[in-house]
Amino acid sequence: MVEIRVDADKCTGCGTCVDVCPVGVYELRDDKSVPVNVDECILCRACETQCPNNAIEIIE
Repeated sequence: MVEIRVDADKCTGCGTCVDVCPVGVYELRDDKSVPVNVDECILCRACETQCPNNAIEIIE
């Protein structure tokens, strides 16, 4: 199973992960990214590589 960690201290709520995720894993809540559909993750790592603050870590 995939684990997705979002470092709330680094996340600015820019929404990049929401925009680049092809399967809709993320939502913005209280101006922070939250992985809500982790089971849908296809391990493309677009969110991890595109996050401007390096706030996302994908763990296989």
